Amino acid sequence: MTTRSPGSAAAGPAALLARPGPSASLAARGRPAAARLRPADLARLAVTGLRTRKLRAALSGLGIAIGVAAIVAVLGLSASSSAALNAEIAALGTNLLTVTNGQNLTGGTAELPIVAPGMISRLPGVTSVQDTGSVNNVNAYRSPLIPAILTSGLSVNAATTGLPRVVGTSMVEGQFLNAATARQPVAVLGATTAQLLGIDRIWPGERIWLTQPSGGMWFYLAGILKPATLAPGIDTSVLVGFPAAERYLGFDGHPSQIYLRAVTNQVSTVDSLLAAQANPENPSEVSVAQPSSALVAQRDAKAAFNTLFLGLGSIALLVGAIGVANIMVIAVLERRSEIGLRRALGATRGQIRTQFLTEAILLGLAGGTAGVLAGSAATASYARLKGWAVVIPAEAWAGGLGAALLIGAIAGLWPAIRAARLSPTQALWSI
Repeated sequence: MTTRSPGSAAAGPAALLARPGPSASLAARGRPAAARLRPADLARLAVTGLRTRKLRAALSGLGIAIGVAAIVAVLGLSASSSAALNAEIAALGTNLLTVTNGQNLTGGTAELPIVAPGMISRLPGVTSVQDTGSVNNVNAYRSPLIPAILTSGLSVNAATTGLPRVVGTSMVEGQFLNAATARQPVAVLGATTAQLLGIDRIWPGERIWLTQPSGGMWFYLAGILKPATLAPGIDTSVLVGFPAAERYLGFDGHPSQIYLRAVTNQVSTVDSLLAAQANPENPSEVSVAQPSSALVAQRDAKAAFNTLFLGLGSIALLVGAIGVANIMVIAVLERRSEIGLRRALGATRGQIRTQFLTEAILLGLAGGTAGVLAGSAATASYARLKGWAVVIPAEAWAGGLGAALLIGAIAGLWPAIRAARLSPTQALWSI
């Protein structure tokens, strides 16, 4: 039988206690580094987190989608409209000037001299001059059976034969007045006039009824004009020749509207001389205007009005951001057990924070992408309906996506930090 010495017996337990165990060796070697979370794994985790709450995620992303769609559509439609308007201005020209009869000293309507168009044509820089004259107390009807009170706001004007070329329009049906028809009871309809009279084609022998206090007579139709953008008054007019208006309708021959084209780089100079040239005795009774400036003002007004819609889109984006923040906060509360389990298995605070932040960014990106597609589709549909070129600026879709990503990151930042602060013990306590 082997006998152990007291010293050895006493040393046994102490030696066992002093022997380093597995935990002591782990402590000596230090805590093992947490596994790195690869981008693919991070994306998979984020997608899985959103897929488990599809309806909630879709509703939260809808707010961002609506905001981005509104911004893209507003910027796209504004750019398309401006491009169409700029092309129209370029096609019509900015060198058209109009001279009209203003008011006299007593407040009544002034009268332009009969020789005013000829005098204006002598100005240096003026390339062409045409004019119209208002034929008072004459109304136009489809037939004499229509009640006289139903004038439809139409006017009858005498016109010179080269009017369409100067004002930048052309015929959609038939022909304009010429040297022969200008002397006969023949009329040409403006675009709006033809619609109000229910006439869309010119048939042989087609006529309209013109009345005046002394009676009425038939005028044959020669053609229908396209809309005159720079001279909208022509659209609601029935145009007859100056000789015919004087012979059949009692017209006095005085022009009421003179249209002229000037050399482009001399428009300002011609503008400053027109009033005195048209009526040397009373230049203050002459009004001079540049119709293309109205189109430019219209373009600027549309740009200012678009700011309102951009503000509404920004509000929708803010609502979407609140929705994203809401769903992420609720996700942190509902997934405490998941957070605690991952932390217990070695996930770091940074990995938890990155996971929830990535979910919020993906949610914003999904909403932003849907919004860009919806806004682009709306822009393309409306632009084609209006006959515009489809123009979607790069800053519209890029800014929309960027705003969606930024909103997702900001909205998910605080919930992600809150999730990362949960200790494993606190998180697992809710299981």
